[in-house]
Amino acid sequence: MSATRYRRFLKLCEEWPRDESKKGRDLGTFLRQRVAHAFREGENTQLSDPEKCDQMYESLARINSNVYKEKFPRAKDTSFTGVTVEECRMLLATGNMQQMDEEKKGLWKTLMERFSSKPEEGAEKTSEK
Repeated sequence: MSATRYRRFLKLCEEWPRDESKKGRDLGTFLRQRVAHAFREGENTQLSDPEKCDQMYESLARINSNVYKEKFPRAKDTSFTGVTVEECRMLLATGNMQQMDEEKKGLWKTLMERFSSKPEEGAEKTSEK
């Protein structure tokens, strides 16, 4: 049975995408490392808690197959800040994260500066009323 679990996890790792823009923080890479660690002996690995292993696999498989995205569709492809998926991806790329660290700014402040409407416009409209 351990061999079957191992093969299921290998297939999941093959399907799980890697995001090269997130060096050292990519979930796909982390998943592969955890599977390699958990199944050190490959198909011959003896698992201490097979039930927990099965639960973990099922949870990851649901995420990978977008079960929750389909079950709970979003009205818009933006976050509450109005930032799109692509803008979030760009912001969270390792290079941008390092740049933000270098500038000693918090993520929220940087997001607000890059993607919010100019505060002056909102202030002028309010004061005109």
